[in-house]
Amino acid sequence: MSQDAIPRRVTIREVGLRDGLQSIATIVPTEHKLQWLRDAVAAGQRESEVGSFVPPRLMPQLADTEEVLAFAKTLPGLRASVLVPNLRGAERALDGDADLMILPLSASQAHSLANLRKTPDDVVAELARIRAARDASGRKTLIEGGVGTAFGCTIQGRVEESEVLRLMQALLDAGADRVSLADTVGYADPGSVSRLFEKALKIAGDRFCCGHFHDTRGLALVNVHAALQLGVDRFDASLAGIGGCPHAPGASGNASTEDLAFMLAAMGIETGLDIQALLALRARVAGWIEGEPTHGALWRAGLPKTFVAPAALA
Repeated sequence: MSQDAIPRRVTIREVGLRDGLQSIATIVPTEHKLQWLRDAVAAGQRESEVGSFVPPRLMPQLADTEEVLAFAKTLPGLRASVLVPNLRGAERALDGDADLMILPLSASQAHSLANLRKTPDDVVAELARIRAARDASGRKTLIEGGVGTAFGCTIQGRVEESEVLRLMQALLDAGADRVSLADTVGYADPGSVSRLFEKALKIAGDRFCCGHFHDTRGLALVNVHAALQLGVDRFDASLAGIGGCPHAPGASGNASTEDLAFMLAAMGIETGLDIQALLALRARVAGWIEGEPTHGALWRAGLPKTFVAPAALA
């Protein structure tokens, strides 16, 4: 793929407040989450996944999502998204006027049953119900169908590309405004990313919105680069690389927000993020979750003396 396909501007969607915090035992107080959002916006963050509408008994770390979403909606320029596992969660997202709700679908039948107690096609049917509820509500909340375990599964093993693409098309047909692909358990490599994303882009076109890579085997950033070469311009990442999947033993978390922002800036790609401010926020978050595993490299070494941030695009 020509270097001309690489976008000049990329959006990093911060998922630490959801994917990150749900994966650790420490319950971060609501006031710290609100501070995280304030500081992230000050650092240039414009998209953040702020929580998930799941029953608090199942995920007490995210029991305050309603309050966090309400605060996020007061921050100028921030697009706040939430994960919803079902119609009930979607109704709560609509009540909170979320900018975006993400319905996760596992392309692996075994993972889907373990994670959601539904088959992948059950999830497609749920998205259709969510679309109907959204349209009836008059809200402008967008619906994203996120296809996870797109590169393989720790329970099932191989996941066929054809099944991933079938389910992506099914989500679009059911009413998803946009779709994304996730390497939930860290099985992807640059070659497999190039092959699958190229096919996904042919199906979804401009309704393909995001790549979500875990750094389980140290390949998150090179996988981002493979998707960049196809023109993908939005990626999920988590401060300090926190997060993971309960069904991925040994997983080391998400792509690190600060490392990804640095790589993109070093390539001359504008993200709007102040990397030094991100590193300061990373240190604060790491203090709030002391004792939990954190990841990433930039915080250890700092920015190179030769680093020059790209000029902001008009």
